[in-house]
Amino acid sequence: MMYLFVLGGLVLLFIGGEALVRGSVSVARKLNISELVIGLTLVGFGTSVPELVTSIQAVGNGSVGIAIGNVVGSNVANIFLVLAVAAIITPIMVQPSALARDGTIMIAVTILLCGLLWFDQFGRIAGIILVALLVSYLAFSLIADQRRQDATAEMHRAEGELVEAGYGLTLGLLIAAAGLVAVVFGANLLVTGASTLARSFGISETVIGLSIVAVGTSLPELATSVVAALRKRADVALGNIIGSNIFNILGIVGVTALVQPFSIRGDEGAVAMAGSQPVSIISSMDVGALVLSAGLLMLFAMTGRQIARWEGCVLLLGYALYMGMTFGLIPRISLI
Repeated sequence: MMYLFVLGGLVLLFIGGEALVRGSVSVARKLNISELVIGLTLVGFGTSVPELVTSIQAVGNGSVGIAIGNVVGSNVANIFLVLAVAAIITPIMVQPSALARDGTIMIAVTILLCGLLWFDQFGRIAGIILVALLVSYLAFSLIADQRRQDATAEMHRAEGELVEAGYGLTLGLLIAAAGLVAVVFGANLLVTGASTLARSFGISETVIGLSIVAVGTSLPELATSVVAALRKRADVALGNIIGSNIFNILGIVGVTALVQPFSIRGDEGAVAMAGSQPVSIISSMDVGALVLSAGLLMLFAMTGRQIARWEGCVLLLGYALYMGMTFGLIPRISLI
């Protein structure tokens, strides 16, 4: 039964996420909202809704490991898995100006998340700050893109244009609403099934969050990136990944902490104790994978102004090694 819950949850998250994005985009187009705004806001937010709802429900159910593992694991999977697949399909051409702005912001918020993980600061104040930073980033990006109309604006506009949605206003609203319901129900099934799966196999919920849940909630990004790569617009896939990672940290962690403050230090059943001090459920290896993935993305993108197929293979190998260490199939690397 738990396998059906997990599978059913993943299917509903994927279908619901796609319906939510397509329905919202259809409504936005009927309201004459520009493709630039659609690409920067609706597409980026829509593909991150599965992660958001899953994390909120997980924290509400006391499964903090699934919630924070989902965010960290999704950001790692977005680069090591999703971007890797897109680059293997077709080399990704990089727009230096777009990378300079959004890539730098992604690195900055990744470092910010590492700080929050280190000091275990996931209260409402942190949530307010993260959400405020997200709103500021979106406002700044919209103003800058509309004024300059440069390569960055073109990339965000292409993200919007990539979504095929022409359902009209009423049908678009119904599809978006149905998608949201499917995401909420799917997240509930996934969290319930994942928690049961972890207990059954005697592994931590964090491992499930970093792997199965993270990959499942990253399926919308994978679908968008593969479609972009097949249409020879792999640069859109890069923009989608960078935007999604920014949304995951500022939006998902921020909103989750705002709605339900949580701590990543605790027992979680099998979490080791250092004296009387509980150890973080996110290990130094997980933080290392998070930082390494973002660093490699920037390194590969800045060298040669493209992410080549062999670099995509390197990223994919990195994900295989990380998953192997996560599940204990390969000796773990401790960074501290």
